[in-house]
Amino acid sequence: MKAPARLRAIGRGLVDLILPPLAHDTPEATAAAGLTAGAWNKVIFLESPVCDGCGAAFEFDGGAFASERCAACIASPYGFQRARAACVYDEASRNLILRYKHGDQQQFAALFARWIARAASDLIAEADAIVPVPLHRMRLLARRFNQAAEIARPLARGARLDYLPDALVRTQATASQGGKSMRGRRLNVKKAFDVTEAGRRRIKGRRILLIDDVLTTGATGEACARVLKEAGARSVDLAVIARVRTARELPI
Repeated sequence: MKAPARLRAIGRGLVDLILPPLAHDTPEATAAAGLTAGAWNKVIFLESPVCDGCGAAFEFDGGAFASERCAACIASPYGFQRARAACVYDEASRNLILRYKHGDQQQFAALFARWIARAASDLIAEADAIVPVPLHRMRLLARRFNQAAEIARPLARGARLDYLPDALVRTQATASQGGKSMRGRRLNVKKAFDVTEAGRRRIKGRRILLIDDVLTTGATGEACARVLKEAGARSVDLAVIARVRTARELPI
């Protein structure tokens, strides 16, 4: 370890000794900032093998001759090339994500970035730039931060990739996707996104990794991927914190 890094590590150790880090899910002190063991054990992390197209877990490893994609992705591929999710969207992860999105608990951002960095390591290795799914300006004013952007920023910094927070804009204040069918979700966001002029110059010919919080039907990711590719992106992959097991599993 080089001297500056060693000094930073010592400094962090002294700060933690005086002010022990708190768990994200409870106000109790922990050895390092993160989840308590109880909360961590409830999260179902997605491990290989997963579908290359949507990130869903395969029930078993089919070996060398198994398809890399599930039957649904073979029959009807998404508009983005590949997808990865860190965990299953269920009651355990849902509670954490909703506290982050709607409870203004931004300490989760760095934690979720680390989860995605692990789950989407192969996509990150091939990406040229990272783009967060944007919020409409009215929702951004109400929420005060874009949850996808706060995850994408440390993710890009850690991977040493270009971070392009202004490449995409949400031009329509769409209704919530919660409770809508797959077709309804797609229609809801079909014309909701556009690429900025500055973004157009920075994405042309490049491999883009799109960051969002939850993958349900893939409608939002598809709408973003479509305009990015129309603007000249070479390819668009998607990485999220969590994905539902089925499109109708839980409202978001």
